[in-house]
Amino acid sequence: MKKLTFVAISSFVAASAYGQSSVTLYGLIDAGLSYTNNVNKGTSHGSLFQTTSGQINGSRFGLRGSEDLGSGLHAIFVLENGFNIQNGKLGQNSRLFGRQAFVGLSTDQFGTVTLGRQYDFLTDFVEPLTGVAGTFGDASFAHPYDNDNLDHSIRMNNALKYSSIEYYGFRFGGLYAFSNNPDFAANRAYSVGVAYNHGPLNLAAAYLQANGSNSTTNTSGALDPAETQSNGTGGFQLGADVQRTVAAVVSYVFGGATVGFSYSHSQFQGTHSFGSNNGTLRFDNYEVSGKYALTHAVTLGASYTYTDGHVTQTTSFSEDPKWNQVNLQAVYAFSKRTDVYIEGMYQHVTGHGYVAFVNNSGGASTTANQVVGAVGIRTRF
Repeated sequence: MKKLTFVAISSFVAASAYGQSSVTLYGLIDAGLSYTNNVNKGTSHGSLFQTTSGQINGSRFGLRGSEDLGSGLHAIFVLENGFNIQNGKLGQNSRLFGRQAFVGLSTDQFGTVTLGRQYDFLTDFVEPLTGVAGTFGDASFAHPYDNDNLDHSIRMNNALKYSSIEYYGFRFGGLYAFSNNPDFAANRAYSVGVAYNHGPLNLAAAYLQANGSNSTTNTSGALDPAETQSNGTGGFQLGADVQRTVAAVVSYVFGGATVGFSYSHSQFQGTHSFGSNNGTLRFDNYEVSGKYALTHAVTLGASYTYTDGHVTQTTSFSEDPKWNQVNLQAVYAFSKRTDVYIEGMYQHVTGHGYVAFVNNSGGASTTANQVVGAVGIRTRF
């Protein structure tokens, strides 16, 4: 114990001597129980009781570092791991630092440039103002199949990213994720975004394009086919030759309440999902969300999403599916670090051949309806 204390004090003194340099260990653990009224798994189906990891927020730990290089210039890095608290397994297709892994330079005058595995600007600018925000419903409130990637199911590998500082309330940025292949366009992605804050008003818009999210010839590109084509709880598993998403959101704070409206449009071109034969799959997501701080410890939240879908060249599925999902949540905070939550999600889908599938439900329903209820605890460090 004395040795650890001495090392900690020595590290602090050394960091102070070299000026404003630090490495921080941080993390979040989300564990709970959930009930889903109807799940189809293999040859069995019915109600499902399960333990959960990351019902709202994915469990993770990470290292965040910054070194003061002088004249307002900083060297920065983030290494962030995702894991399942129930069995200890690595997340993000068994990556050691699957959530984020990047290094870069940041200046007080111009912004930040980073290289590595990173989020796009739908995640950076739009998602924090929606019901899919990490401070709100996150994973369980995701739009069908996380078609717009607001639940950041997919990160961008090989990414070069610029994020500006704030100019009169405005922030902007751009990202390019390399294919790392002689065929420059095979399995690459790029994203741009802008955000504005003025008192209680927040606005944001972003665009993401991914080429080859169903690629099997280039597995070292911007997107990992093992993630994009999985049958998991979300992400780009729909797969396409070209996927484009544009989204915008507005939110406003009224005292202890925050309300928001978001719209996102996702198009998968050259897809084989839902019986389409190299056709086009389109989603238009309309979301209304609201949170209210009932007391300093109790927060209530709700969101509703209507998703209008369209599939071309389909065979056994309706060409025009529609999804409706209602989400409710209550959070009680014991402290700034630890809270407990209870939430419920209901999804109904219309269109021949389609079944309901709430994100993190444990599997698709056998019918057009699915209900999920969950309780859990989260702690941060």
